Amino acid sequence: MNLPKRRLGQTTLEITTLGFGTWAIGGGGWAFSWGPQGDDASLAAMRHAVEQGINWIDTAAVYGLGHSEELVGKFLRDLPPSERPYVFTKCGLQWDKDKPMEAARRVLTPETVRAECEASLRRLGVERIDLYQFHWPDESGSRIEDAWAAMSRLVSEGKVRTPGVCNFSVELMERCEPIQHVDSLQPPFSLIRRETAEKELPWCAEHKTGIICYSPMQSGLLTDSFSEERARKFAKDDWRRRSDQFQQPKLKKNLALRDALKPIAKRHQSSVAEVAIAWTLCWPGVTGAIVGARSPEQVDGWIRAASLDLNSADMDEIAAAIQRTGAGDGPSKPMPPNAKTHEARQASVRAGL
Repeated sequence: MNLPKRRLGQTTLEITTLGFGTWAIGGGGWAFSWGPQGDDASLAAMRHAVEQGINWIDTAAVYGLGHSEELVGKFLRDLPPSERPYVFTKCGLQWDKDKPMEAARRVLTPETVRAECEASLRRLGVERIDLYQFHWPDESGSRIEDAWAAMSRLVSEGKVRTPGVCNFSVELMERCEPIQHVDSLQPPFSLIRRETAEKELPWCAEHKTGIICYSPMQSGLLTDSFSEERARKFAKDDWRRRSDQFQQPKLKKNLALRDALKPIAKRHQSSVAEVAIAWTLCWPGVTGAIVGARSPEQVDGWIRAASLDLNSADMDEIAAAIQRTGAGDGPSKPMPPNAKTHEARQASVRAGL
């Protein structure tokens, strides 16, 4: 399948608008697992995604406490070099192997950035990471400037091709920018979690920073088959049990929004999941979306989102459904450039400037 591609910010990476996410294939038994997952099914899902044209895989050291990276490494070894997808991974979460169900600590120091990079290179079996990202902002007291300088050195040494961040605010990205350009931001972004459309997405578009959004299906909520009953049957170690998006009163609103996508999906002969993913790709500055799968069949349920073109009437219908259901937070549809200028002008007038 010939999937459309977009350039990631100012980099030379031309990536498909969909990437394969490996959070769930880390398996069970850790604080943010999705429950048990078989390695054979994970490898088959990755293989099918790449065969369908996806040219990048997104993973992280913490997924399965190293297991996800190891699986990606195993997958890469079975491919000819010319057929290998780009590999994106992350650092900054320190876990205790003796207490796997405790949440990892958010630590970004020059020493941990380098040590984690070396460990990821070994697990993945590669000489260079195509996109290396800070997973979360530091909470240990370390200066972000020092950690980002360490990232810059890894780029200079050839161990990292492209540096990026995840879950960062505009303020944090602006602190990084003078040291080394922030090539990519990975924010949560879906029909339900729209907050980053207020500041982070416009900042990235203005600074030519690529955007690869995660959880565009809101961790399975925005799919045809999800139900309240399914939520009640989550595995004991499935992190979604603790998420308020999967509990009332939010769950009812979220499923009402999901149901409102069904007529649009029917018109486009697509799935609800594909409509939800395609919606994120309509926003200015968004390069691609990370979509997870635990089997080849799940890949087939969303792969056509890459070529699904939502028109203005679709976007208006979705925006109206967001307002009607009250699901999520943040802007309901992209604002035209001239509207942004008008809004800024009106704000200045109201402020007496």
